[in-house]
Amino acid sequence: MDQPILCLTDSNFSDHVSDPINIENNVLFLVDFWADWCNPCKIIAPIIEEIANEFNDKIKVIKLNIDNNPITTKHYGIKSIPTLLLIKKGVVLSTQVGLISKNQLRDFINTYL
Repeated sequence: MDQPILCLTDSNFSDHVSDPINIENNVLFLVDFWADWCNPCKIIAPIIEEIANEFNDKIKVIKLNIDNNPITTKHYGIKSIPTLLLIKKGVVLSTQVGLISKNQLRDFINTYL
């Protein structure tokens, strides 16, 4: 896969997640809902970067700033951050709210690979 982390917006989020090619290829997305003011988001950010590089050929990682993208945030019912979603074929497979370790994140992803 090309980029380890995609920073998307309300205007292009569904273009990636619902792209027929991604659906056909069973692409697994890890979506990180975050904000600049969120300290736990700052702590988990480097962990997500490491995971994005580690799983680069298996998943696509998306970061979405909740303050700048209220439509997608509301659509997925995000109430607390950081929130991580695993999405495949346009369907949310699992949700993780709050700070987790690298090993926990790895296990979270591996469950759906």
